[in-house]
Amino acid sequence: MAQFADISRDDIDATGIPDGNRQTSFTIGDLSREFGVTLRTLRFYEDKGLLNPSRDGLNRIYSRRDRGRLKLVLMGKKVGFSLMEIKDMLELYDLKDGQVQQMQLALRRFNEQIGILEGQKVEIEKALDELRRTVHVVSGLLRQKEAGGGS
Repeated sequence: MAQFADISRDDIDATGIPDGNRQTSFTIGDLSREFGVTLRTLRFYEDKGLLNPSRDGLNRIYSRRDRGRLKLVLMGKKVGFSLMEIKDMLELYDLKDGQVQQMQLALRRFNEQIGILEGQKVEIEKALDELRRTVHVVSGLLRQKEAGGGS
């Protein structure tokens, strides 16, 4: 974080990443629009304990912390983590141990996930190669049938 020395603490959200949005509270609609998720998704994440908005009557008021946590949830989902894994990592963030434990666990999980995704990539490449070979064979057979006038 030394490279961000000239950035104030207010510019950094719960992800630890500098963020130009200085707004301190958000409605469910604000977050829905910003992150392209449905209201139902945000309520689901709240039910799962991933977000904890305060209430103003029936209205949910999300903090910068909730916004940062939502950003982390969506990033985690994008790279294949389950909501349970994401929740475990987010809970470690709340331990206030200088984030060392969270960072160690996150790093370990990130490296594990890279291995899983690399394995999936190899399997996908194999499947694509096989499918391309099949398309080539079927295309050749079709051309022969069409050229011979056969059915």
